[in-house]
Amino acid sequence: MASCTRTVWKVFAGCQRQLLRGPAFTGVSPTAQRNLPVRTFAAVKAQKKSQKEDKEKDVKKEKRVINDSDRQKPYGFTGWAPVDDVYIPRFYPRTSYGAAESVDMLKNFQRLDFTPLKQPVFIDLRLNMKLEKKKKVDAFVSTVHLPHPFKTEMNKVLVFTADPNQAQFALERGAVFAGGEELIQPILDDQISADFYVTVPDMLQKLVPLKNKLRKKFPKSKRGSVGINILKMLELFKTGHEYMVESDCFVRTQIAMLDMTKEQILANLESVLVDVCSHRPADMGPFIERAIIASQTSEALWFRSEDLLQKPTEKQEG
Repeated sequence: MASCTRTVWKVFAGCQRQLLRGPAFTGVSPTAQRNLPVRTFAAVKAQKKSQKEDKEKDVKKEKRVINDSDRQKPYGFTGWAPVDDVYIPRFYPRTSYGAAESVDMLKNFQRLDFTPLKQPVFIDLRLNMKLEKKKKVDAFVSTVHLPHPFKTEMNKVLVFTADPNQAQFALERGAVFAGGEELIQPILDDQISADFYVTVPDMLQKLVPLKNKLRKKFPKSKRGSVGINILKMLELFKTGHEYMVESDCFVRTQIAMLDMTKEQILANLESVLVDVCSHRPADMGPFIERAIIASQTSEALWFRSEDLLQKPTEKQEG
């Protein structure tokens, strides 16, 4: 009897161990595949696009040029011009005046607003400085001889020359200082200074220590401040008007005083525009994209610069 009881307990204990080891307690499905297959192939390489497809995508779409010459109203606006004095400016294209008409309007503004007659006249030009292959025209500094100077005082000009006779000649013609290497140290020590510095070619290499001191005023052949004709350089820079390209493509400078006559203002304006366009590369189109003229107290007027730039060509043809 005892042996039978021990046998029964052994069978019961074995069944209990089997139940505890079963799939119901391990959480694994009996039909699940235990050994997963190993991936024995590589990922498919992306096919290279043909060069033709790449070029087609790189080519940008050309901008659509809209011709408004025969339209009843310009593209995107309500009309060419408002019918009365009450209108919203953004619905109409900006009015562009002739150069002579804009000067007359500036003088009328002065009389109507009771502003001072002696006030400067400024121009603001936006230039097309873009070249092919993402290149740009280098910003430049230039000096132009105005036919009717508006400055009351002459510019101070310093002449570098090692020849005592040339130095004496320059002093007699209006130079404030003239000499050779002995002027370098006083300039570095701020003992002497000038508005413009000109030199003969033989002295240019000896003036290298002044590059950081003078910066934009350092003599350069492109600006006409290096040459053998001292008298010509003195006449240019004593009464010359200097301007420069700012912010990559803008020329903002004074050209006259409002109390000057209309003819004098237009003559100065033409001289500046012609000098600006002389820096245009030969293979480029129009150099001046936008031209604005204004006095110190008036509103800005857009004017057509081509009205003055066409005169020299007409004279040559005649």
